[in-house]
Amino acid sequence: MSDQQRLADRFEPHRGHLHAVAYRMLGDASAADDAVQETWLRLARSDVRDVENLAGWLTTVVSRICLDLLRARKGRREQRLDSVSPADPAARDPEQEPVLADSVGLAMLIVLDRLDPAERVAFVLHDVFAVPFSDIAPIVDRTPATTKKLASRARGRVRGVHRPADEVLAQHRQVVERFLVAARSGDLGSLLDVLAPDVVRRADPAALPPGAAAVVRGARGVAENTVVFARMARYAVPALVDGAVGAIVVRSGRLAVALRVTVDGDRVSEYEVVAEPDRLERLDLAVL
Repeated sequence: MSDQQRLADRFEPHRGHLHAVAYRMLGDASAADDAVQETWLRLARSDVRDVENLAGWLTTVVSRICLDLLRARKGRREQRLDSVSPADPAARDPEQEPVLADSVGLAMLIVLDRLDPAERVAFVLHDVFAVPFSDIAPIVDRTPATTKKLASRARGRVRGVHRPADEVLAQHRQVVERFLVAARSGDLGSLLDVLAPDVVRRADPAALPPGAAAVVRGARGVAENTVVFARMARYAVPALVDGAVGAIVVRSGRLAVALRVTVDGDRVSEYEVVAEPDRLERLDLAVL
């Protein structure tokens, strides 16, 4: 057996872990594959005969690769929406989102994408994979104490600074989930049950079919218009939007639509469909 084959045999047991790390950092399965492949190439070019902890060495390498990619991505700041409208039936079907995203949580990936690259690396390595701050510090070029602050700041943003009290959050989440279930099924009766009589629906033009009204008032009109969003609602997941329980729709790994929802008692009294890229960028998002 050649030295290269022996090295490959040592690398393969770590591939799954490296991909998990890279995916949570990059939020893109293809980019994670590339990062893992680059990690292998760097291993193949290195002398690791004296490396006692190969898993730690590989995690450090893939993390540095991801950090460089995140910084490059932030530098060019890709547009957060596809060129097609969320209401366009020709748009890519959200059902094609990577299955891996389900295990991580789409809301988590979107929130992580808003972190500073060093914050994201520190948070993912420490809070998800339990890597000590002393090992993370050289990767992000910080002291362990500063690295701990990076992770803490990221943790606060992931959970939301203005988070409702637990009992309020649980009640509002239940209402929002009832609304989403009714919207997905297109059941007018169920929608009318969860909508307040004087409910208001507002929507950005980018989220609407041509000619649709931007503002609709009254339970019957809003319920009938909500049916239009049944397909989109099918892929909505609850999240904190501007400090309140709402929902987001992710397409091709990017935030496509956010729902800002106002709950009054056990009903939705207002909801807004946000789809303009600049407005989406300004939203304060956090995971439930």
